[in-house]
Amino acid sequence: MTLTVTQEVLHLSLRDPFRIARTDHASDDGVTTVVVELRDRGYPDVVGVGEGYPDRFYGETPETMAALFPYLLSFADDFAIDLDNAETARAHLESVRMQWDAGVRWNGAAKCALDIALHDFAGKILGIPVHELIGLPADIPPTDFTIGIDEPGIVAQRAARAADFPALKIKCGGPQDLETLRAVREVFSGPIRVDANTGWTRDDAERLLPEIVDLGVELIEQPFPARAYRDLGWLQERSSIPIVADESAVTEEDLDALVGVVAGINVKLAKCGGIGPAKAMLSRARELGFKTFLGCMEETSVGIAASAAVASLADWVDLDGCLLLADDPYDGLDLDAEHRWILADRPGLGLTLRNT
Repeated sequence: MTLTVTQEVLHLSLRDPFRIARTDHASDDGVTTVVVELRDRGYPDVVGVGEGYPDRFYGETPETMAALFPYLLSFADDFAIDLDNAETARAHLESVRMQWDAGVRWNGAAKCALDIALHDFAGKILGIPVHELIGLPADIPPTDFTIGIDEPGIVAQRAARAADFPALKIKCGGPQDLETLRAVREVFSGPIRVDANTGWTRDDAERLLPEIVDLGVELIEQPFPARAYRDLGWLQERSSIPIVADESAVTEEDLDALVGVVAGINVKLAKCGGIGPAKAMLSRARELGFKTFLGCMEETSVGIAASAAVASLADWVDLDGCLLLADDPYDGLDLDAEHRWILADRPGLGLTLRNT
């Protein structure tokens, strides 16, 4: 093989505790993510950087990712051959993506790490940024900012601190949801996005919906368990607010079952497998008439920069993962005055490892 990969498991602290309704996610102590570096002996000075966030909800750990990397990389062994222009690179990337999908189902985080690294590598070889490599514009929507479950007063304090963001996403799925949302509305006048992370029942939704409408909530994300299609459809029929599928929309193949059930879908690179799969999933979702939401995990700037490259295909953007970290190890990704990630014209993802 000409391609080799090394990985580093990062245990990163958070700025604030970040709890969601699912107890299998992050903890107050921090998060774990996996960063990879891809090299090819034909280009000794080029390193492609990627990231995958192993979420136990989807059955992934750093160990499962490491076990799968050699198999996935075997399909990309000839990737660097004849890498002459963006069109050739896109063809190579698409070929690898199709082989991965045929050979391995799910395992989005493992695929994501290598897919991002391949895109970064190709962009650096060609001297172009990733968004240009995949043929998408640099003009993208602004990101919201997410606040985890906590006491309503604490959530309100954090909301006030983040009030310059154009929208806030508030994690719900507990007994104090309504009190929390009222407290946030007292300190924030912009759009509020509710994310219950599978934590509601029909009774919860029926009780909360009128109040949520009165509070001016913009959308409700994944109120019920994954693939609870009847419940999701039941709520969307009663709701003037878009219901957005997240845990029910893991890969592109999940979309057809959601047509007529929900108004929107949330695409995340770590779920679907990287930049290429996210672009394909967002494009297909738009064709099917969904509103598109581009989300993230608690990732470093590597994962967020990769996500930002496809953000022009999203109606709503929730790319704040690196902002939740106490110390992001990478430099080069910046927000503009309107909280849009700036897609720089530097090759690849345009990131550098921060000096520590």
